Amino acid sequence: MEIGFLISTLLLLAFALLATWDGLYLHLLKYQLFNHPESQHEHLAHTLRALLFPAILYFFFLRQDCLACFWVGLGFVLLDLLVSLADAWMEKGSRAWMGGLPRWEYIIHLLVNGFHFATIALLLTLKLQTSATGIRVITDFSSVSTFGAFEWLATNLLPGAVAIGILHALLAVPMTRRIWNGWRARLACC
Repeated sequence: MEIGFLISTLLLLAFALLATWDGLYLHLLKYQLFNHPESQHEHLAHTLRALLFPAILYFFFLRQDCLACFWVGLGFVLLDLLVSLADAWMEKGSRAWMGGLPRWEYIIHLLVNGFHFATIALLLTLKLQTSATGIRVITDFSSVSTFGAFEWLATNLLPGAVAIGILHALLAVPMTRRIWNGWRARLACC
């Protein structure tokens, strides 16, 4: 189990770094997807996923002491999977204004989603224990030495994930989008 949480920590870190670069820098700063009519649905899908991720972090990754939280978290994971499928379906038409999704960004999306869902799949294998009497959800990992590093990372990602989710939601609203665009116009980089 120690190796499982160590790998989960590394996968979560890889996801967080790539997702922040993709979602914050590429989508919001460089390409400004929210400003393109063709990309409005894609931005909505990104907004939903950005709002679901803190819920997944809290209920599925962090709340180990609560069986109901496991099921709520699993529900958020399944909803996230559905939204990610819709997002992938929309991307071709959504990026027509820029000649389509660049191949390198497509690869980044594959990696980001791969790391994200690999972390979830690995956590499922760690949380579910089978026996002759059935399947049981483990709700206490306090004896697993590497769980502390995973918990520390997930806890420290939570505030930033909430902020990025709120930013995505604000950029879906025309008034706050205009404010952002005014601020963004003064930025010399990106």
